Amino acid sequence: MDGTVLVADDDRTIRTVLTQALTRAGCKVHATSSLMTLQRWVEEGKGDLVITDVIMPDGNGIEQLPRISQLRPELPVIVISAQNTIMTAIQATEADAWDYLPKPFDLPDLMKRAAKALETRRKPASRPVVTSITQPPREVVDDLPLVGRTTAMQSLYRLVARVMNTDLPVLITGESGTGKSLIAKAIHDFSDRREQPFVVAQAADLATPEGIASLKTRARSGTLVLDEVADYDEETQASLVRMIDGFGESAPRLMATSQVDLTRRIEDGQFRQALYYRLGGVTIPVPPLRERVEDILLLAEHFLGRASRDGAPPRNLSPEAKELMRAYSWPGNVRQLENTIRRLSVTASGDDISRADVELVLGNQPAAEPARGGPEGEKLSASVARHLQRYFDLHGGALPPPGVYQRILREIEAPLLEIALDATGGNQARCADLLGINRNTLRKKITDLDIRVTRRRKLM
Repeated sequence: MDGTVLVADDDRTIRTVLTQALTRAGCKVHATSSLMTLQRWVEEGKGDLVITDVIMPDGNGIEQLPRISQLRPELPVIVISAQNTIMTAIQATEADAWDYLPKPFDLPDLMKRAAKALETRRKPASRPVVTSITQPPREVVDDLPLVGRTTAMQSLYRLVARVMNTDLPVLITGESGTGKSLIAKAIHDFSDRREQPFVVAQAADLATPEGIASLKTRARSGTLVLDEVADYDEETQASLVRMIDGFGESAPRLMATSQVDLTRRIEDGQFRQALYYRLGGVTIPVPPLRERVEDILLLAEHFLGRASRDGAPPRNLSPEAKELMRAYSWPGNVRQLENTIRRLSVTASGDDISRADVELVLGNQPAAEPARGGPEGEKLSASVARHLQRYFDLHGGALPPPGVYQRILREIEAPLLEIALDATGGNQARCADLLGINRNTLRKKITDLDIRVTRRRKLM
């Protein structure tokens, strides 16, 4: 690729890495740790692409985007940020960013996106041109527990940002406590319909013609969320189809939530296909917390900060407490984690929350049983296929970042080795025999995958 790239980041290492990679790819690079310098370069007409961080010493990178779009509407901007929340993705989209990537980013993926942005820069008509911007992106309160740096959550955030201002119906699926209702509320609150009503409907609200009429009146041209739509009986489903077909021009945007796979309900004759097609314009699957372990401590710190702002004593998690929280399966998902942290912020015996504190609270909650997540008797291959399909679906019609094969193999290989080591009491010779691999190979994989052999149990 060719062109001049303007890089703005206060991390010298990131500036160096990007400069070297882009230079090797054939680009000229100007790098800075100052947004003021970046703005001057843009005003001088320099650059064919901007790559900028969000939190900088002299300002916010996203807040600079409206000015850049006003001066140079054909200039694409890629936002990179360590602020791993849904709000960052939404703000970047609202500010007309070309693309958004979380830190730590995958360098080959960023290079691919940069090449695409430079190529499209030569075809300005293919990118929405901002002719006038009177206000910067509106200020948001970044207090929703929609936090995560895992690939699954970042892909979800980008999908939410893309569908936010469309009229497509949205079906949000996931287990109880994963945050389905929060996602529905975020889509509404940051959409063009935010000044209109946000109405959540239960099955009882659709039981009578009067209830349906009331819903239409209350929702107007805002957002109507059908909560746990899989629980609606056949008569309610039929009424819902008629209600949707009867919407006029100022219809509310439809969203629905479901804990179960509606396609299976259709196959079992328990859910109307006609209703599914009316609700499933875009499906947003929300992964359970046990499938994004790397986000557990990130969320815990978020909830500790919120508790402190609400008046609880400032608390920190001890290393032992963190280890236990990462190992727990969290059957109640994010909601259970939030309630646990709330209790710990009040009941902990000291400033540092200990493992004993966590054990005391979790002792009164569901056991850390490994949730199956699929039908009883489901084959391993079918379960893996289901999770892989969910990973691809999270990208909303776009392809995942390059390197899927190695990334998936690593995701499967690490837990396999951990479980095998645990089952053999940490005996590496026996574990290697169990796995059918050479002992030296096992040692290398333990090192490469950063597996800690800490737990032991006696072999029966």
